[in-house]
Amino acid sequence: MILAVFGNDEQWNEIKKDITDIEWLRLNSLNDITKDIDAIFIIEEDAITDYNNLSTHYFINSVSRTLKELNAPENVLRINGWHGFLSRSNWEIAGAVNEKVIGIISALNKQFTQVPDEPGFIAARVLAMIINEGWFTLEEKISTMAEIDTAMKLGTNYPYGPFEWGELIGEKNILKLLQKLSTNNKRYAPAPLLKAKNK
Repeated sequence: MILAVFGNDEQWNEIKKDITDIEWLRLNSLNDITKDIDAIFIIEEDAITDYNNLSTHYFINSVSRTLKELNAPENVLRINGWHGFLSRSNWEIAGAVNEKVIGIISALNKQFTQVPDEPGFIAARVLAMIINEGWFTLEEKISTMAEIDTAMKLGTNYPYGPFEWGELIGEKNILKLLQKLSTNNKRYAPAPLLKAKNK
């Protein structure tokens, strides 16, 4: 099986970590695509805008934008390519899952959960809310960033606190998702301090 990846160094290393039975190709450009590739992982978010001429299976990192919004055909699936999500043993996938897709995911030694084509999948939506609550807590001067991170890790046994997670994923990614989600549900409204920091 030949799988290609278009992404930064961190994404490249995370997706292929400990996978030896696959021939990996690193794409420096989307023009490097050949017909012999079984699937392409476009982890660089918003790297592609025209999905109509794609022939193989494409797994795109699109946390905020849905396949419907992108007008993507059935051979395009959404995954979460945020920091840490590619190395998880279970991926959330939105899109048409067929036998070939199952074979590709299996070759990656992953399980998958098929989720509705909605912004934020499930885990990213929950995580964005946790990070947002950290910002509300900071804004209310209840504690410092470091103390809030420590409290979260000790109290919930999470690997990171909300600010550490936000820094790893990218606060702009979190803000973008919260803004998108808040158009339909005000409980996702971003904390003013998070918005001010990421203008």
